[in-house]
Amino acid sequence: MFFKKNRPSVEENILSKIDKNKLPAHIAIIMDGNGRWAKKKNMPRTMGHRAGVETIREIVKACSKLGIKYLTLYAFSTENWKRPSDEVSVLMNLLVEYLRGEVNELHKNNVVVRAIGDIGGLPQICQDELKRAYEKTKNNSGLKLNLALNYGGRDEIKKAVKAIVSDVSEGKVAIGDIDEKLISSYLYTSDMPDPDLIIRPSGEYRISNFLLWQIAYAELWFSDVYWPDFKPDNLYQAIVDFQNRDRRFGGIK
Repeated sequence: MFFKKNRPSVEENILSKIDKNKLPAHIAIIMDGNGRWAKKKNMPRTMGHRAGVETIREIVKACSKLGIKYLTLYAFSTENWKRPSDEVSVLMNLLVEYLRGEVNELHKNNVVVRAIGDIGGLPQICQDELKRAYEKTKNNSGLKLNLALNYGGRDEIKKAVKAIVSDVSEGKVAIGDIDEKLISSYLYTSDMPDPDLIIRPSGEYRISNFLLWQIAYAELWFSDVYWPDFKPDNLYQAIVDFQNRDRRFGGIK
């Protein structure tokens, strides 16, 4: 009697193509398509957001296992307040639910949880849970998970400009000292490298006010898959494609 050998899964096949020595240090993802995913299934938009949280769990776990140092997830933009109040309320509740339900597991897996954006504009309960999650995980040495909340790229740059102008007026900074490095030091991401790879699922081909300063030389990767259906093998394919690109940063090899 002959037995068939177990064939590698699609995920294993793609994973085997990744060069562990050339991983992007920082991956940023515009999580998009929850509402359209739900509509396609004749479900309320809120169910799409809940399904999207499950994808977050899978992608965070995959990045952590792979050895990615930084993962930034665009969770709620400064423009998202324009959405119906009940949908915004669900998103805020899901944030609290996610943090309460996942922080122990994230901590166990050596993940640091932090937020970037105008966090003071979020409901107090969200602020409290974010602070609690950060305090619990801040000394971990694994994946740095950044949740971009009430975040807007232009708003971030505006705040940085105001802070620099204030410091110049107080004599803390000289105009001649203002360069790209100094400007970067006034951004939310001052203590991390710029993203190497930007991923946007859902079939949209735009940046949507995300990390505008930081992505000057990031590689962009788009997918038609809605965020709730985005799986680790999609992430791995994005990394494989990233590793096959010729990154010259304006120079010539």
